[in-house]
Amino acid sequence: MEDSIGAPRDVTGRLLDAAVGYAEARHWAVLPGSWLETDAFGAPHCSCGAAGCAAPGAHPSRPDWTTSASGSSPAVRRMWQHQPESSILLPTGRTFDAIDVSEDAGCLALARMERMNLPLCPVLGTPGRRLLFFVIPGAAAKIPRLLRRLGWLPESLDLAVLGEGGWVVAPPTRTAPGGCAQWARRPTPANRWLPDAEELLSPLAYACSRETTAVRAQ
Repeated sequence: MEDSIGAPRDVTGRLLDAAVGYAEARHWAVLPGSWLETDAFGAPHCSCGAAGCAAPGAHPSRPDWTTSASGSSPAVRRMWQHQPESSILLPTGRTFDAIDVSEDAGCLALARMERMNLPLCPVLGTPGRRLLFFVIPGAAAKIPRLLRRLGWLPESLDLAVLGEGGWVVAPPTRTAPGGCAQWARRPTPANRWLPDAEELLSPLAYACSRETTAVRAQ
């Protein structure tokens, strides 16, 4: 039996387990967000009910979301027991920031990081073909300066940072269009301690620059 699109009972159970796991294992603040429902014709739409929702099933569902996020596993469990279909949102700017690049650039950067023996942080893949690299908080404020120091203009690269006031959508959340968020590099005990953005920025900026050059050459 399904309660909404992509949310059969086994999926809602995985959402609850994953949300609690992020709080217990990583001490990340967790927030229940909107979710997907189906209309009379079977088409997906966001639970918020807004026509033309910009992020169906992938945004906070209440205005006070910044204060309702919690890293307490009992509190997280109560949230999802109240609404088991909620998307899993992880607020940025608290225990991590996220460097956002295209999937192609992110994969190239990951390969370079492995060759350079750089620390491999959790990396989140979005349905929109983006990769998000988790780093310690504070990246949003200093990355533009660091990019200029490395010789790149921040506005010339397809690279963004999610910090305070933002969020990422965590697996196994399903959104529309596109499907589920997935881990490209899972959170593990080996990457519990996140790197500073400065440690990863050079290969990320290089990969983004390569992508920009390739696009211009087409």
